[in-house]
Order: sequence, then structure tokens, then C-alpha cells
Amino acid sequence: MNKVPFPVVVAVAVNLAIAVAKYAAAFVTGSASMMAEAIHSTVDTGNEALLLVGVTQSRKPPDETHPFGHGQDAYFWSLVVAVVIFGAGGGAAILEGLRHIVQGSRLENVLWNYIVLGVALAFESVSWTVSYRALRSDAPEMSLLEAVRASRYPSRFVVLLEDSAAIAGLIIALVLGTSLASLFPHARLDGIASILIGLVLICAAVFLVIKTRSLLVGEAADKATVDGIRAILEKDADVEAVKRVLTMQLSPESILLNLDLRFRDGAGSAGGLPASISRLERAIQQRYPEVKEIFIEAQALAAHSPPR
Repeated sequence: MNKVPFPVVVAVAVNLAIAVAKYAAAFVTGSASMMAEAIHSTVDTGNEALLLVGVTQSRKPPDETHPFGHGQDAYFWSLVVAVVIFGAGGGAAILEGLRHIVQGSRLENVLWNYIVLGVALAFESVSWTVSYRALRSDAPEMSLLEAVRASRYPSRFVVLLEDSAAIAGLIIALVLGTSLASLFPHARLDGIASILIGLVLICAAVFLVIKTRSLLVGEAADKATVDGIRAILEKDADVEAVKRVLTMQLSPESILLNLDLRFRDGAGSAGGLPASISRLERAIQQRYPEVKEIFIEAQALAAHSPPR
């Protein structure tokens, strides 16, 4: 991706506009669930802003201190989003709900809640559709959950998860925090709705922590890529045995590959072992251009060419 991710731009614009409207509605109606939703949208706006920081940082070229580039910055900032943004937002929403349960405040001018929540639900659905299509374009044959788990692009799986949590929170605020809270004002349903919205955020945070931690500490490339690389090696006439294929996801668009190969006697003909290795590297990178770095430990059965 050589430009700012479109799903992130859409999500930032949508959440910023919705956050302003929700704060206004929360002030007019005194709704705890609406205030929780306003916090939620503020959290989401900061979330996407940090994702853009991560994308920008990850595109810095390699240097002396980071010879493989800065690609994992994208994963680091996704982890910050999960721990600080979603966690803090969830905690604030729960505290707001508890405060309203204790104080027992009533809703006023409920029509504003219906208007703002309805409009927000429509816009969040648009944002969710954009992020969903971007994610599925990478893995159209997978289920949605499998595609999220397999994705290496935080700008896609984080935004989709955030939009999903936003829609869930809006439904809770609309049904429990507004409709039912208006019918049963003494049941403290508005505060309970706010707590549930906070729990939705925290659940999203836990999922993101697990996902981004795996990428940040050196997750392997997806199984299809590893199997495809192994197939290329095993079909090569000069390769006697593929002893080891190790991969690490350096960034959404960069994979490090380490191979331990045993070559046949006379591999590479006149060119020797280096010619065979160069041919394999070209074949792998032609099919998998995201494999940026290849290191090969080579052994020939009866060759004196130095390993590469």
C-alpha cells in the first residue's frame, strides 16, 4: 500500500462527526448510554489516528539501527490502540454507567437519542462495509473470522473490529439505553447499557491485544505462503531435500525467509551452487513479492561452492 488506507480515512471522518453529535445529544438528554457512545466514538477517532501514525512510521526505509525496516511500527501502534484506547474507553464507559445507576438520573428529550443513534448507525454501517470489503479482498475464500485472524494489515482488521464494536454499542444504546430505559425509567437500564458498551470495548481490546501481540513478537507468514514456497523448492531439479523453511512477518508487506536446503550433486551446472540459489530466489520473489529478505543455508552433496 503506497497511500493512506482508505478504510482508515473513512472511519476517522465518520467517527469524528458522530462523536460531536453524540456529545451534544448526551448533554441534552442526560443519557449515560449516549455519553458512553460519545466516549466510544472519541476513542475510535483516536484509534484511527494512531493507526495512521503506525502506517506512516512503518514506511520509513531501513537504516543502520533497523536494517529490516520499520514495518513492525504498524503492529506496535495497533497494540497501543488495544491497550490504551480501547481499554481506557471501556473503563470510562463502565464508570459512567455506574455513576448513573447510583444517581438514578432520568432521560430527557429522548427524541434526540433516536435521531443521533439512527444516523450514527447508518454511517457506521457504511464504514463497516468499506472495511469489510477491504479485508475480504485479501482472502475472499475465507470466512470473516478466518480473514481477520489471517490478516497482517492493522489498518484493515483493527478498523473492522472497531466498526463492529461501534455497531454493537449503538444497538445496545438504542434498544436498552433509550427505548427500554424510557419505558422503565426506574430500572436504571440506561446505566446498565453504558456498562455493556464498556464491556464490548474491553472485549475488542482483549482480541486486539492477542492478535497484535502475535504479529509483534514475530509471527510466521500464513500457511498458504509457507506451503507455496516449500512447493517451489521441492519441485526444483537441483534441490535434494528441504530441511527447514522459517518465515517471520516483518510488516504487512514484508516477510523474512530463512531456508535450510540440501542440493544435489552438480547443482547449477557450470554456474555452481550460487546459480541455483539465485534462480530459487527469483522464483520465490516472483510468486511472493512480499518476501523481501531471503537467507539460505545450503549444503551440496559433492560440491565445494561456499554456502550462501
